[in-house]
This record gives sequence, structure tokens and C-alpha cells, in this order.
Amino acid sequence: MANGPEGLLPALTADGWDSIDWQRQEQEVRRLRSRIFKAVREGDWPKVRNLQKLMLRSWSNTLVSVRQVTQRNAGRKTAGIDGEVALTSQARAELAVRVHRTRSSWQPRAVKRVHIPKGDGKETRPIGMPTVSSYCTSCSIELDLAGVDPI
Repeated sequence: MANGPEGLLPALTADGWDSIDWQRQEQEVRRLRSRIFKAVREGDWPKVRNLQKLMLRSWSNTLVSVRQVTQRNAGRKTAGIDGEVALTSQARAELAVRVHRTRSSWQPRAVKRVHIPKGDGKETRPIGMPTVSSYCTSCSIELDLAGVDPI
């Protein structure tokens, strides 16, 4: 189920993280995105808004976002300003629960500015690294608002 009763989160442990049916979770997110896309195409803006709110409250959306940031992203081993990385299943499970709990009161935190070398190796450019939880939340919002490819 994409959304359970408000306030009740599944008890997610390291074993629970490893046993998540990722295909099903991604299918739930894809289905909601398709419904949003269809409502936009039909011009039903109240329905679009309600579906986007549903997507932001979705447990599946939170899980897919945390997985995207902590497992699939090339910068997953780089800590943000808080020094936190989620490399273990237990850390990912705790991060998912924390991100889902704070989704309504989320405030972006400052980013860590680091200068990395440019392609020529002589000059540097600044890059901002957000906290892991901020990155997960923004990824969740991006999944909600990004253009949808109908399947």
C-alpha cells in the first residue's frame, strides 16, 4: 500500500531494508506519476494538486528516494555538511523513517561548499553538497514534480 494510516510507519530494520520489494515500490511511484501526468493532460488541476500531495506523503516515494540517494547515486559515499552517509542497510532504514517523519516540517539546511578541480586540472569550481536527509527529501519532491513519461 502506498499510504497507510497517518502516523503509523512500518518498523524498518536492516533486514527489512534488504527484503523490500523494490520493483513493487517503484511501480507504486510510477503509477502515481502516471496519474499525475494524466490529470495534467486533462487540465484537472485540483486532482493534480491532490495527487501531488498524495505522492509527497507516499511511503513508496520515500523509500525510492532514499534508495536513489544512498545506493544508486555516484556521490553516495560523500558526506554533506552534517558528516552523515548512509552506507549500511540499517542506516538507510533509519534515514527512510526519519525522512518520512519530517517530510511536512522539512527545512533545507546549508550546503557544504567544496572546491573541486575542473577538467584542465588548473582551476577549481565550487560544488555544494547537501545533507543526506535534505537530498532525500528533494529527490522525493523531484519524483513528484518531474515530467512523467507515460508507460
